[in-house]
Amino acid sequence: MKIDQSLDVKGLVCPIPVLKTKQFISKMESGQVLEISATDPASKEDIPAWANRVGHEIIEVKEEDNHLKFILRKK
Repeated sequence: MKIDQSLDVKGLVCPIPVLKTKQFISKMESGQVLEISATDPASKEDIPAWANRVGHEIIEVKEEDNHLKFILRKK
């Protein structure tokens, strides 16, 4: 899968990871894929909940080595 953009929000806590993701993805083209790296445990639920609410496709959510990785496709 081709990742178009990457966003690192590691070390930031709720609600900042979601706010940064929202700002970042708003500058992307529809259909592009964003990879997000986060460390805040709340992000595991917050980012997918936000993405579902606004209609972005959640391709993958992974947890590895104390950080979370999200792959989203912009609607």
